[in-house]
Order: sequence, then structure tokens, then C-alpha cells
Amino acid sequence: MTELTQEILQNYQIRKTKAQKTAFIELMQARFPELRVEAGGTPKSRNLVLGDVDTAKVVFAAHYDTCAVLPFPNFITPKNPMIFVLYNLLICIPLLAVMVAVCVGLMLLTDSFLVAWLGMLAVLAAFFWMLVGGRPNVHTVNDNTSGVITLCEILQAMTAEERQNAAFVFFDFEEAGMFGSALFYKKHKAEMKNKLLVNFDCVSDGDTLLIIRSKKAREAYGEAIEEAFGPAVEKTVRLEKSATTLYPSDQTQFPCHVAVAAMKRARFVGLYMDKIHTKHDTVFDERNIEYLTQSARRLTQKLL
Repeated sequence: MTELTQEILQNYQIRKTKAQKTAFIELMQARFPELRVEAGGTPKSRNLVLGDVDTAKVVFAAHYDTCAVLPFPNFITPKNPMIFVLYNLLICIPLLAVMVAVCVGLMLLTDSFLVAWLGMLAVLAAFFWMLVGGRPNVHTVNDNTSGVITLCEILQAMTAEERQNAAFVFFDFEEAGMFGSALFYKKHKAEMKNKLLVNFDCVSDGDTLLIIRSKKAREAYGEAIEEAFGPAVEKTVRLEKSATTLYPSDQTQFPCHVAVAAMKRARFVGLYMDKIHTKHDTVFDERNIEYLTQSARRLTQKLL
């Protein structure tokens, strides 16, 4: 791992508030003077862009914003939607219980349906504030410091010719609703209509590397993607279709995309991701980053 990777891991894992993001942007501008900030939208996103999006053969992406710490993980099962739905329903049960308790309690105390209704709304608002605006998680190794580091490692490993044929974008506000990637697509819609975008999100915790390809990506770049993301030492690489794989992240904004994520495996559940959005998000497997760095270089070379 490079010096920049070590610095990000040690000092820049928290990138949630405006000030924290600004500190990270200043670090990146010091290392990559050509980096430019594309700002706009509501909330105001600050996407970081390197390279010429117009002429690039491929755009590599990752979101750099980080989440609030939660008492429960964001549990993702990309090939098992039933488990995903059941897990999220289980999370909703205590929320509903609290909302009902507040409603009944306020009705008994005030005999006012309006007050009870407002109390329920306040509980719901507090829950969403915890999800989006709560205390920043200080441990974000997998989500998505790993994606940020992957882009940085690719940038530093590429030759000058490879860099000329690739662009890099660090998206803002993925955790709040993918506002940064929406802004980027709106600004570069004509260029990105058929251009390949490869999004790295949560790639450092898991021995199965999931490569999820949209239909347009398979049709236009299928062979190059398969050759670039070939077998890995001590890792399993699975190429999947986006139509049959649930992975909500920034790549869904783009017609021609590949999403890359690291997964674990368990009986009955299948592939899964845990620990993200909690204090346990601390696993950083350098082998994943090294493999993805070389895969990104191979892909760029094949597109020259």
C-alpha cells in the first residue's frame, strides 16, 4: 500500500460533515493538483474528478462520503432478496413498537389525536435522523474508505498512457441518497450514456469479489470485463448480472456500469455483507485492493 493509503486509513476515515469532507478534498488536491471539484445540487454535492470524462475510455468511481454510526449493520444479501427484505422488516418492528407506544401514551396523557400523531412523526423523524444525520462512524474501512483507496491505488499504479484513457470520480452524498452520482450523471449525461463506469463500493471485507454488470456493459464490454477480472489467488471472483443481483449503490445511475463489492458466504444466506455502518467496520484486506488495482489496469489496457 502507498503512503497516501496509509494516511487515509490513519487520519481521514471520517468524511461525513462538510468540514471533514473539506479536509479530505484538500488532502487529495495536494496529492493530485489536477483534481477539480464539481459542485451543485440539493444537498450541495462536491464530486471530485480527475481526468477528461469526455475522452476517457472508462470511468472509475467510488463514493467518498461516510455514514452515521448505527446500532445495527446495513446487512446486504445481493443474491438473496428474501433475506434482505426480512432483515429490514425486523429492523422496522422495534421502530413501529416505539411509535405505537408513543402514540398510545400521548393519547392517554393529552386525549388529542393530533398530539399523538405528531409524536409518532417525531419518532419517525428521529429514526431517519439517526440513519442520515447521526454521529459520524469513526470506522469506515470497508464503507467506503476501501473504494476511495482503490481509486487512489489505481491512480498511482497507472502509466501515463493509461491515465490518459481513464477518468476518476469520487462521489459525494451516496449515503444520503446517491445525490452526488445523480449530479454527475446529469452534468455528463451525453458522455456517460454509453461509456463504461466501474464503481467500487465496500471492497475490502470478504473473500468473494462480486463483479455486477449491467446489460449494456455486458453487450459492449463483456469480453474485456471478463478478461480483466479473471481468477484471483485465494479469492473467488463471481461475474453476475445486475438484473438478478441486488446491490444499491452509485452505479445504478448509469446505463453502462459495473459494480464491484466484496462479499462473505454462509449457508442458507449465500453471499452477504455485514458490519458496515457500525463500529465493527474495521477489516481491510490488502489482497482485494491489489487485485482490483491490477484488474482496473488490465481493463484500461484492453480498452486502449
